[in-house]
Amino acid sequence: MERAEDTRSQVARLGAWVEPGEGVRWRVWAPGHKKVEVVLHGKDGRPGTSLPMQDEGGGFFSTTLAGEGAGVRYKLRVDGEGPFPDPWSRSQPDGVHGPSEVVVPDFAWTDAGWKGPDPEAQVIYEVHVGTATPEGTFEAFIPRLRALKELGITTVELMPLASFPGVRNWGYDGVDLFAPLAAYGGPEGLRRLINAAHAEGLAVLIDAVYNHYGPDGNYLRCYSPYYFTGRHHTPWGEAVNYDGEGSAVVRSLVLSNVEMWIRDYHADGLRLDAAHAILDDGTPHLLTEIAERARAAAPGRRVVVIAEDERNDTRLVRPRAQGGHGLDGVWADDFHHQMRRAFAGDCEGYYRDYTGSAEDIARTLRQGWFYEGQESLVHGRVRGTPASGAEPWQLVLCIQNHDQVGNRAHGERLGADVSPAAFRAMSTLLLLTPYTPLLFMGQEWNASTPFLYFTDHNEELGRLVTEGRRKEFASFARFSGDTVPDPQAVETFTRSKLDWSEAGRPEHAGVLALYRELLRLRATEPSLKEHRRGHFDARPTGTHSLVLERRGPGGALHVIVNVKGTLQHRVPANAELVLWSESPRFGGTVTQEPLRSGVVRLEGPSAVVVRIKG
Repeated sequence: MERAEDTRSQVARLGAWVEPGEGVRWRVWAPGHKKVEVVLHGKDGRPGTSLPMQDEGGGFFSTTLAGEGAGVRYKLRVDGEGPFPDPWSRSQPDGVHGPSEVVVPDFAWTDAGWKGPDPEAQVIYEVHVGTATPEGTFEAFIPRLRALKELGITTVELMPLASFPGVRNWGYDGVDLFAPLAAYGGPEGLRRLINAAHAEGLAVLIDAVYNHYGPDGNYLRCYSPYYFTGRHHTPWGEAVNYDGEGSAVVRSLVLSNVEMWIRDYHADGLRLDAAHAILDDGTPHLLTEIAERARAAAPGRRVVVIAEDERNDTRLVRPRAQGGHGLDGVWADDFHHQMRRAFAGDCEGYYRDYTGSAEDIARTLRQGWFYEGQESLVHGRVRGTPASGAEPWQLVLCIQNHDQVGNRAHGERLGADVSPAAFRAMSTLLLLTPYTPLLFMGQEWNASTPFLYFTDHNEELGRLVTEGRRKEFASFARFSGDTVPDPQAVETFTRSKLDWSEAGRPEHAGVLALYRELLRLRATEPSLKEHRRGHFDARPTGTHSLVLERRGPGGALHVIVNVKGTLQHRVPANAELVLWSESPRFGGTVTQEPLRSGVVRLEGPSAVVVRIKG
């Protein structure tokens, strides 16, 4: 099915906005309904005057309230039912069940000279706003920005911000796509954070969820049955309708949202959650339109769109002219899985598809991901395409992220399952690959605080979530007899708050120093600034060790990594030691330099970096 015209031309503006000289204007899509009204609400949340909306035909209704502007609160009544919040609301000050609010994007921006991120030189820092500071707000995170810039971070990636039920959630249960969560600081707070980030030279990506919408506070069906479809199915239930009857408006919901984040909030791009579950049989695919709409929303500024996608498919990053979707990057999780298998011994669930051998880690590093068309035992089918169709900087690698931490029963970070030495070795390899590294907040000092799965649903749904969470882990041997923390408990949320004071403690300060030095090298070393294929290699040097070679002007850098046991690895005679992860200044205990007489000697998990001049 090929679409005859661009979605933007099919659907005019929806929601509420201020029309200069006229007042507040509303436009609603409610096909199949005969009567729609705007119900004005006071600041106390109580309903007041109702305004009838005029039927424009095609399921659209509109009206104007003269002489009013930002701050007007309202709901919508549909054929006498409701009133309900506006599904295109730009602000939900009292939560997803409360009145919607009219807002105006009139912030006094100071970032006119900002040109956006360099997609080939990103270091991404993933942040959950609610647990990143004691206050859990956009404003409270601003003082942390300078330290991130000094660390070597280039891009802050904010986990989903769209309004979700309650005040505690990862954000993937969002229901009001256009309304930044009030508990985080709402529209004004988000603008302040992004403006401050740009002032520090940091880009900001927003994690956007378009593959499904949350159940609690989701009023879309009150307006139209066409928002969802039975033609497709996702792991989260009924799929969003992107290719059936009425889909033009549903696509516009997403594409208008993409525009809003980039244009009205000056975001530098998006991370698309579970892009493999954005199901669309039409042409062009919604993913293609998302990328194009995002870039068009910021003329003269670079915009980055990165997908989380389990398929290992280079079509995501191929240009549209070559049959691809034209995204800028994609998460490549195989590296994480191989590293966890090797250093932590994980072998259940999707880890069954990985050996963690030095040979397989090296292969993953050479390619970018491991599965390039082999049969997956876990998926029961062939998985992946050759990664050579993507440039290394287009693949985002990590050793932990919100999923890999939070989806564990007790939300334990990597540092809880591997030794400090292993953590330092894994970090060294991650940060010196030619791929784009992603850090999960607090990783730079090996934070000990967990990141648990937490929710704040209504009592009935909350009980189901708690039961489902505990049932999910019943089959895992390591959790037998354990009580998985209750996602609904306030304590589960508060335990997940990041403790920034840890960074200065002796057991953490060395890791922070290591991260600073590795990111300084990444930004300044000539052989590490070349991120294209043909300029690196990786190979095993023994059963439990490997070397990553980076080549550039004037020579090469070798990253030698030992997983366990004893390693003696000969290097060229002109090799000079750059750093070793077990140096006391990084928290290690090895005082003697590991490079002696042309041989690198390592004991246990560790990494060494040597420079070889050309």
